[in-house]
Amino acid sequence: MNFDHLIFIGRFQPFHLGHEFVVKEALKRAKTVILLIGSANSPRTIKNPFTFDEREAMILSAFDEQTASRIVCLPIDDTLYNDHKWLQNIGSAVRFITQDAGKTGVIGHTKDDSSYYLSLFPAWDYVELPSFENLSATPLRRAYFGESTLKDGTSLYDKLPKSSQDFLEKFKNTSEFTQLQTEYQHIKACQNAWQAAPYPPTFITADALIVQSGHILLIERGGDYGKGLWAMAGGFLDADETLLHCAIRETYEETGLKIDKKNLKAVQTFDAPDRSLRGRTITSVFYFELDGKTLPQVQGDDDAKRAFWLPLAELDGTKMFEDHYSIITKMLGL
Repeated sequence: MNFDHLIFIGRFQPFHLGHEFVVKEALKRAKTVILLIGSANSPRTIKNPFTFDEREAMILSAFDEQTASRIVCLPIDDTLYNDHKWLQNIGSAVRFITQDAGKTGVIGHTKDDSSYYLSLFPAWDYVELPSFENLSATPLRRAYFGESTLKDGTSLYDKLPKSSQDFLEKFKNTSEFTQLQTEYQHIKACQNAWQAAPYPPTFITADALIVQSGHILLIERGGDYGKGLWAMAGGFLDADETLLHCAIRETYEETGLKIDKKNLKAVQTFDAPDRSLRGRTITSVFYFELDGKTLPQVQGDDDAKRAFWLPLAELDGTKMFEDHYSIITKMLGL
């Protein structure tokens, strides 16, 4: 074996035969294989339907007990707008296992995101592998939630190890699967509505990040998309308004709170291409700091099931809509 530790970074949503191929190759080359499982702090969505614990179980159950004992799975949180924090999380997780001892490397293939790690971790050697049947988890999730078969006519289960097949069959009987399937249909309907457009549409939204006395104003979403998740007040820009007016209007419609422009402290644009599953969406976030010790009364309305003030210490990425947790931590420096 050439390595003491080989690192494989991915989301494994779900763990498929391509992932299994990489892990088996890593086991031939290293004493210990470290799987860094991304999006560990994300809520259940079509993109990230399974928890860290569920993915870890899928992975370890694909191997016999002795082999699985050489595989270590660690959760890695998303930090969409803070690459330095992500790098720190990766480094800390690996150091926790390796204790900076022995030879460590990264394994993957250059046609996926793992090639990006070469420039980020120059101290680690890179083991390049060929792509396994060009497998991607995205079409597998589409088949699971709505389309049953893949484009080549084969079954989703043909691309999965037995452990993943068994888990996905059981998961179909949960309320979480039903909600995700509904969300998938909502997303497809949104995308189909714009299929005839001459160019792919770009949507413009505005959100309000409002803080007072160590609390942040949030809503609980009530529609099919992101139902039950926490979000900043906000929405789509009307044709006759500015972005600032949109943020103020949406806050009033969803929470009943009237904001004074004098409390505006900062504005920032967030435009990660995949930040919304419905389509390319660019948002401007307006950060307001309110005065006073008594929190204003708020009440959910419009498409907000409820509005509430949350202590900043209780922010939880697993409950937040889209990239709102990353936006909030970025703008507040948390």
